[in-house]
Amino acid sequence: MNIKDAIRTIPDYPKPGIMFRDITTLLGNARAFRTVVDLLVQPYAGIRIDKVVGIEARGFILGGAVAHQLSVGFAPARKKGKLPWRTVAQDYALEYGADTIEMHADALKSGENVLVVDDLIATGGTAIATVQLIEKLGAKAVGASFVVDLPELGGFQKLRALGLRVDALCAFDGH
Repeated sequence: MNIKDAIRTIPDYPKPGIMFRDITTLLGNARAFRTVVDLLVQPYAGIRIDKVVGIEARGFILGGAVAHQLSVGFAPARKKGKLPWRTVAQDYALEYGADTIEMHADALKSGENVLVVDDLIATGGTAIATVQLIEKLGAKAVGASFVVDLPELGGFQKLRALGLRVDALCAFDGH
């Protein structure tokens, strides 16, 4: 199965010049979804993973399925103000401005090994902030897994430079 074929590309969304890689078509295809989850889990067979952290929002879908397959807990990393209890936050830079990602203060325990999961890695800003947040909580990010890499934007390599194992199941040219 070619994973790229299961992903819809929407030109000029959310703004002109962007080629949006829409994984909802992949998620709606049972065979493709199962294949992707299996491929995201496979590199971590035999490695101690205590929790999966999924990045808002599509990372919740994929991360929950990966956590289930690994028989570990799941914790969401959400945009500021979306979690109902006490949180820990990490700011990060955007192309124009800044944003903040949060997790519940008790989402991870000190010393836990964590796998970060999201649908796509672009510039790496959100993923790097998530890794920093995991470390603030005393846990250790041991890997980051994505369905799609946009290599021209460099996020994959930035995560690797942090010493993480980084996996992406396919790559697309452009933004």
